[in-house]
This record gives sequence, C-alpha cells and structure tokens, in this order.
Amino acid sequence: MNSRATLVARTEVRRTVRTVVGNRTKLLMMAIVALLALGPMTALGVLFLPTFGEEIATGTVDNAMATTIVTGVVALAWIFLIFMAAIRTVTAAADIDQPAVLLLSAPLRSTVIGIVCAEILLFAIWLVPPVVVFSAAFASGAGTVLPALAIPAVALLLLVTAVPVGFVIGTWVRHLLTVYEPIARYRTPLIIVLAVAYFGSISLGWFDILAGMLFDVLGDGPLGWFGHLFLLGVPNVDPSMGAIVGALVGSAVLVPLMIGAGVVSARVHWYADPARVEDDAKATAESESRLDGVLEYGLSKQLRTLTLTTIRRTKRAPIRLMYAAYPLFGSLFFAQEIIQTGAVPSYIAVMLCLYVVWGTGVLFSLNPLGDLGQTLPAVLSSPVNGTTMIRSRMIASSLVGVPLGVLVALAAGLASPISLESTAVLLAGTVLGALASPALAVGVGSAFPRFGSVSITGNREAVMPSKMSFVVYTAGIIFPIGAAVVLYTDAAALVAQIATAMATMLPQVEVGLTASQVTMMAWIVVAIGVVAPPVAYRYAVERFDWYAIE
Repeated sequence: MNSRATLVARTEVRRTVRTVVGNRTKLLMMAIVALLALGPMTALGVLFLPTFGEEIATGTVDNAMATTIVTGVVALAWIFLIFMAAIRTVTAAADIDQPAVLLLSAPLRSTVIGIVCAEILLFAIWLVPPVVVFSAAFASGAGTVLPALAIPAVALLLLVTAVPVGFVIGTWVRHLLTVYEPIARYRTPLIIVLAVAYFGSISLGWFDILAGMLFDVLGDGPLGWFGHLFLLGVPNVDPSMGAIVGALVGSAVLVPLMIGAGVVSARVHWYADPARVEDDAKATAESESRLDGVLEYGLSKQLRTLTLTTIRRTKRAPIRLMYAAYPLFGSLFFAQEIIQTGAVPSYIAVMLCLYVVWGTGVLFSLNPLGDLGQTLPAVLSSPVNGTTMIRSRMIASSLVGVPLGVLVALAAGLASPISLESTAVLLAGTVLGALASPALAVGVGSAFPRFGSVSITGNREAVMPSKMSFVVYTAGIIFPIGAAVVLYTDAAALVAQIATAMATMLPQVEVGLTASQVTMMAWIVVAIGVVAPPVAYRYAVERFDWYAIE
C-alpha cells in the first residue's frame, strides 16, 4: 500500500472515530448496540467454547463432526462480513465526502485501496476483541495455545478477503440506486421493501432457515477452507493441508482481483452523474397543488404556504425523520406472534396507536425554531407572526397523523380481540392524540431547541430535535395516556399493589399506596395532560414572537 493510500485510510479512520467519540449520543448508542449484540454472544462463547474445545481435544467430538461445524460457521461468518461490508459501502464508504477534492488529489486506485483498508480497520475495532476472547476460551479448553493465535489470524483473513468483495457489491448497488434512472426513480420504496423483507425474515425465522441451508452447502466448499486454519494445532483433529493452502492461495488471488474490480466499479460510479428524476418533481408539484386546494377551505394563503413549505422541506430531506422510525424496529419482535396467531394482541393495538400519536408530534413540530435553519433571521424579521408559524407546523403534523391514526386504529382494533366499543374509544383517542400531540411538541421543542446539525449516517447530516425535547415530549405523551388507561380499565388497585411491592425492595423505604390514592394521582396526571397542549402552544407562540438571535 503506497503512501497516498495509507493517508486516505488513516484519514477515513480518524474522521470516523472522531465523529463517534465527539458525539456522546452516538457513542452511547453504539455502546448499547455493542452490549446488546456482542455482550450475550461473548458470554455464550466464554461459557461454551471451553467445553467445545475440550470435547474436540479429548475426541468426544470426532474429527469429521468438528470439521463440519467449524467450516460451516466460518463460511457463514464470511458471507455475513460481505453482507455488512456491502451495507457499509452503500451507506458510507462509496459515498465519499468532497469527491471533487479527493478524486483530484489522489489516484483512483490509491483512494479505493485506502477506503477498503479503512473499512477493514473499522470492522476490526468491533470484531477483534470478542474474537480474541473466543480464541482464548477455546484454547483453554483444547489445552493448547495454538488456537489463540490461529483464530484471530483467521478472523483477520476473513476481513481482508470479505471487505473488498463487499465494497464491489455495495458500489454497484449504490450505483443502481443513485445513477441508474429506472431504479433511482423508485429507490425509496425499494429500500423500504428490502428493509421490511430483511427484518421480516428475521422475525419470522426465515433467516435461520436460510442460514441452515448455507451452513450445509458452503461448509464443504472453498468458503469452508478457512475453517481448517481455525483447527490448526488442535489435538485429535487432522485439518486438510490442501484446504489450508487453498485458503491462503485463494486469498492472495482474490484480494488483488477484488481491488481491481473495486477500482473499475468506483470509476464508473464516482464519475457518473446522479439520475435526474423529473417526473417525481412534476408529481410532487401536482400533489402539492391538490393539497393546497384542499387547505384553501378554512386556511389563509400565508398559513397554507407555510404548511406546504414545512412538508416540502421534510420531503426533500426525509433522512431528518429517521429518528421517528426507530420505535418501529421494536415491533419486529411481535411480528412472529401476530402471524402465528392470526390476530393482533390488544396491548400491541394500543401500542401502535400510541406510536402514531407520539410520531405525529415528532414529524414537524418538535423543533420549530431549529428546523428553520439559516432562514431563521429572515423569518423572524418577516411579517409572519408566531401564531401563523406555529399553527403551520401543527397543521402539517396533523395532516399526516390524523389519517394515519384512523387507519391504524381501525385496522389494529378490528384485527385484535378488543370489542367494537373499545375500538371506537381507541379510534377517538388516537385522533384526539394526533391533534393534541403537535401542540405539546411545539412547546417542548421551543423550550429546548437545537440549531446545529448532527451526523446521522456517513456523510449525512440533519438538524434534529434535542435529546431533552425527546425525553420531555415522550414523558408528556406516555404518562397522561398511561394514567387514562389506568382509569379506563379500573386498574388502580393492581397499580397500587405493584408500586407497593416495588417500594418494599428499596432499603429503608416504607411506602404503601392504596387504590384511591392511585386513582387520584391518575386524575391529576390526566388533567395535566389535558392542560399541557394548549399551554405549550401558547408558550411556543410567545417564544417565537419574542425570540432574539444572540
């Protein structure tokens, strides 16, 4: 690797690490992901790998069985690394920052090699620590130190060979999504369908079936040759030296071949013009014209213009709404239960409607000042007053949230075992919540605005609501609705018992709640929840009218 490629790799790694370390929220989220994703896996490895190594070394697991298991697992790991590297390439690696500067200052081949090496190093930061723990655990059971050296070497070899393949695949996928016009025109719904298919396959168990099929097919092929390196030096196991040589020679051939293919792919993609989808712009203009015609009945011209502008700005940069979709990933855990039973549990129906109410306020209303960006001074000095500006954001949110709430409440209520009366209550509550949550959101967002942009994925940045506004707004939604559910279901006695039982677990705390006390507190919380939206709305109006740029 030449000096320019080294500089590109070092710069990309340093920028990525600095971005993560400099953002406390992202650092915390990545720590949580690492804990949830790698923590249980590491714990299971530490518990079972010593036993597995001991069984292989003592002959309890024979040579053929041990080879089949290891080669199949290693082959699946290689495919998984290619998949993850391709995703990283589509979202970040192939979307280089300031391409004109980078492509003019360094040869294309050096840039590709540097980016691929940077991706290998970034993957290694995540994978090497647990692999070292796994190798030490396996070596302790096998009674030899050789696996502790061989397994990390195999992991690095898998990375070095898989990441260039993933880079080539990801580059062409990104090229199709951004340059090839027939696909670029429909890339957003296509990405949504692929994401739903991926997470749906995991929740329905299809992913496990596919992994089992690949385990049987790939373990005996060339992809399983890396597994023989894994078993090198383990007692009572005779790895194939031909497979080991084949893995090493194949890697030496595959890496430069994929680097060459990556250079060709990058040349095609990076020097191509993005697709121009003019029909979408025309369709967007027509849909906005129809919406303006609908809003003409009852809204002033100024209010309609601001409402459409709010929707238009968000539609042009939908990545700003990515944070609003995060809670949907939690619903995947219930998908299998829904499909198997053929019905939506009652609590899931309520949670879906609660999500619609929460998301309605998050869409356009949770950062009314910060969302204006560089236009804030001009808007503040214009004839637009706070009432018009704040109402435009509330109307934009409710235009999306109310129809969606009607559909979700009816569908979830009819598909769940709750009665028609309860479905009507759920529908009314969802619609009222979708009308009230934007009012609460504009007040909270005005109290805790955020003006600076944050990095979301790769080179993508957007102005997002502050963490404090998320927390306060979410609490303002959950607590009143929870209190209303307690009153509607007459669950005050049960809540009092649970709260008293939890209080007894705390040292030197003696608290006993009665059902009447819980009922009274629930009524107080509901009353606060009813009063909070109009108060928050008035605060947002006054905040906008009297806001001064420092």
